Amino acid sequence: MKSETEEKYRHYVNTLTERIQTCDGILHQVDDTLDLFNELQLQHQAVETKTKTLHDACDCLLIEKQRLIEFAEALRSKLNYFDELENVATNFYSPNMKVGGGHFLPLLKRLDECISYVESNPQYAESTVYLVKFRQLQSRALGMIRSHVLSVLRSASSQVLAAIRDSGGSKTAVSEGVEASVIYVRFKAAAGELKPVLVEIEGRSSRKEYAQVLAECHRLYCEQRLSLVKGIVQQRVSEFAKKEKLPSLTRSGCAYLMQVCQLEHQLFDHFFPSSSADVSSLSPLIDPLCTYLYDTLRPKLIHEASLDSLCELVDILKVEVLGEQLSRRSESLAGLRPTLLRILADVHERLTFRARTHIRDEIANYLPFDEDLDYPAKLERSAETMSGTTVDENPDIFKTLYPPLEKTLSCLSKLYRCLESAVFTGLAQEAVEVCSLSIQKASKLIAKRSSLMDGQLFLIKHLLILREQIAPFDIEFSVTHKELDFSHLLDHLRRILRGQSSLFDWSRSTSLARTLSPRVLENQIDAKKELEKSLKATCEEFIMSVTKLVVDPMLSFVTKVTAVKLALSSGGQDQKADSVLARPLRNQAFAAPDKVAELIQKVDAAIQQELPKVMGKMKLYLQNPSTRTILFKPIKTNIVEAHLQVQSLIKSEYSPEEIQSIGMVTTQDLQVQLDSLL
Repeated sequence: MKSETEEKYRHYVNTLTERIQTCDGILHQVDDTLDLFNELQLQHQAVETKTKTLHDACDCLLIEKQRLIEFAEALRSKLNYFDELENVATNFYSPNMKVGGGHFLPLLKRLDECISYVESNPQYAESTVYLVKFRQLQSRALGMIRSHVLSVLRSASSQVLAAIRDSGGSKTAVSEGVEASVIYVRFKAAAGELKPVLVEIEGRSSRKEYAQVLAECHRLYCEQRLSLVKGIVQQRVSEFAKKEKLPSLTRSGCAYLMQVCQLEHQLFDHFFPSSSADVSSLSPLIDPLCTYLYDTLRPKLIHEASLDSLCELVDILKVEVLGEQLSRRSESLAGLRPTLLRILADVHERLTFRARTHIRDEIANYLPFDEDLDYPAKLERSAETMSGTTVDENPDIFKTLYPPLEKTLSCLSKLYRCLESAVFTGLAQEAVEVCSLSIQKASKLIAKRSSLMDGQLFLIKHLLILREQIAPFDIEFSVTHKELDFSHLLDHLRRILRGQSSLFDWSRSTSLARTLSPRVLENQIDAKKELEKSLKATCEEFIMSVTKLVVDPMLSFVTKVTAVKLALSSGGQDQKADSVLARPLRNQAFAAPDKVAELIQKVDAAIQQELPKVMGKMKLYLQNPSTRTILFKPIKTNIVEAHLQVQSLIKSEYSPEEIQSIGMVTTQDLQVQLDSLL
C-alpha cells in the first residue's frame, strides 16, 4: 500500500520532471530564437542604412542630371543664335528668296533677334565677328526691301501712265474724272503688295536702320507720286492763272491744292498708316506741288497795287483757307500750311508797302483841288440833298469830308483786320499824324478863301471825326523812335588830341570804348495825344473868336475901366492927368452913359444877328447836337461873364436913371436868349 501510494506521487514527480525538462528545452530554443532575431535586426538596420545611402546618392545624381540637362539646353539656346548665321545666310543668298515670299519676313524677324542677342552679350567669344556678319545680312535684306518697294512703285506708276494713255490723255492733260480714278484708285492697288512689308518696317522704325529704310521708302514713294501729279497740278494752276484775277486765282488755287493734298494724304495713309501723322514724311511731295502755286501767285502779288485786292487776299487766306478749310481738315492739310503762311506773309509785306505808299502819296502829299476847299458851299449842297434824312440813313455823308481824311479812315479800317497789331500800330500812327497835318494845312487855305471861322470849324469837324473814327481801334498810337547820337564823339576826340584824355584809358569815361559808343536817343510820339492837343487848341481859338465877335465892345470897355482904376490906385505926378482920372467913371469920355448904351446895343445886335449866323455855321459843320452844345457852352459862359462884369460896373458907377437909360438886358433874359439859339 505504501508502494502504491508512493507510485502516484512518483508518477506526478516524473511528470513534473518531464515538464521541467520540456520547459528548459523551450527556454533554450527561445534564447536561440532571440539571438537569431537580434542578429536579424542588426542585419536589417545595416541594410536600411545602405538603402538610404543609395537613395540619397540617386537623388543627388538625378539633381545633377537635371542641372546638366538645363545647362546643356541653355547652352544650346545661346548657341542657336550663333548657329542661325549659316541658316539665315543660306536663305538670304538663295536665288529663290523674294521679299514678297512667305519666308522673308520670318527670316528677317529671326535675324533681328540674333542681332539683338549678340549686341546685348558682347562678352561671348567672337560676338563682334558674328555681329558684323549679321549686320551684313541685315543690310542685304533691307536693300532687297528697298529694291522691292521701288520696283512695285515703278510698276504701279507705269500702269497708271498706261491707263492715262489708254484713256486718250497725256501726262499733263488729264480730265478730273480720269485723274481721280486712275491716279489714285489704281495706284492704291499697289499698296496691297507692299503693305505686309511696310507694316513690318513701320513696326520696327524705333531702330535706326529701319527708320532709315522707312525714310527711304517715303522718299521713293514721294518721287513716284510727284512724277505722276506734278504735270497735272501745273496744268490746273496755269489754267486758273489764265482765266482768273489774283483774288479768285488764290481762292481757286488753294482749294484745288487742298483737294490734291487731301487725296495724297489719304493715299499715303493707305501705304504707311503709322507714318501718316508725321507731316514731314510727305514734304518731298507736297512742297513741290505747293511751290507751283506760290511761284504763280508771287509775280502777280508783287505787281498788285490795290489795297482792296490785297486786303481781300488776306481775308481769303486767313478766314476762308487757314481759318475754315484747314481747321476742318487740319491733319491731312498740315503740309500745305507752311506755304499758305508764306504766301500770307508776302501779302502782308506787300500790303504794308502799299499802305505806306498810299499814306505818303494820297494823304501826306495830297494836293487839294478847288472843290476840295469849297467850304461852306460844299456842306450847303450836301445839306440840301440830305434834307429829310438822318446821318445814318445817308450813305454819302463821308463824301463831304476832306479827301485825305476819308482816305485815312478807309485805309485804316481795311488794314485793321488784315495786319498784325504791331505793324498796324506803326501805320496808324503815321496815317493819323500826316492826316492831321494835312487837315490843318487845308484849314489854313479855307480860312484864306472863305473866313477864319470856316477854317476853324472845318478843322474842328475833321479832327472830331478823325478822333471818333480811330477810337474803336484797340491799339496804342504811341511809337518810340530810337536814334544813335554821335554828337559827343567830336568833343571826345578833341580832348584826346589835346592830351587831356588818353586813347587807351579803359577805366575812365573818356576811353576809346566810351568815345566810339553812340548814345541811344528815344523820342516817343503819340499821334492820338497830338490830335487831342490840336483839337483842343482849335476849339479854344474858335471859342475866343466867337466871344470876341459878340462881346468885344464889352471886353474893350472892361479893359479900359480896369486900366483907369489901376492908374488911380498907383497914383501919378501929372496933376492934369490926375484931375482927369479922378473924375467919376461916368464922366470919362469912353464911359459916358450914352457910350455905354451904344456898346450895349452893339452887343445885343451881335447876339441877335451875328451869333445866329455862327450857330448856323456850327450846325452846318457839326451835325451832332451834343457836339454843338459842348462847343457853345464856353461861348455862352464867356458872353454871360462879360455881361456880369459890365453890369457890376454899371451898378457901382451909375445912377438908377442912367442904368435905366443904358437898357442892359438881365442875366436871366440873356441866358434864355442864348439857349434859344441851340
